[in-house]
Amino acid sequence: MSSFQRFSDCYKPFHQLQPEMTRRLHDRFIAQLRTSVREEVAEIKAEGNLEAVLSTLDAIVEEGKAREEPAWRPSGVPEKDMRSALAPGLLQQRDTLRRRVQRQEAENRQLAVAVRAGRRQLEALRLQGQARWQAWQAVHRGQEELAAVLRGPE
Repeated sequence: MSSFQRFSDCYKPFHQLQPEMTRRLHDRFIAQLRTSVREEVAEIKAEGNLEAVLSTLDAIVEEGKAREEPAWRPSGVPEKDMRSALAPGLLQQRDTLRRRVQRQEAENRQLAVAVRAGRRQLEALRLQGQARWQAWQAVHRGQEELAAVLRGPE
């Protein structure tokens, strides 16, 4: 009745002239509004797969009832709440990063040993090449001297 009263107050001059017509308009308006709301709710349920979501939420609620420890509640101090919510994840991430750093440092040490061994090998090859070059130079000088001796004095 109060909704009709508010409706009629909005259209007071019309209601005073034709109260029955105002009542019928109100009833038709309410019926169409209910139909429209039902259609909108059905459309939202279909679009958002609301039935499945609500079923999932019901399952979560039932699962929560079986828990013995109390559910998390905010303390009222945002900094403390953020710290308590983020700290475990950040600590886990820090540990993961430390393990990665340790593995990378170990790999870097192995690579440094391999690089030093490669440099020693290169130095040995350079010295060996230099010694062969000097030996070849000596042989070449010896051949030139021999050729000069064989040609005789000029």
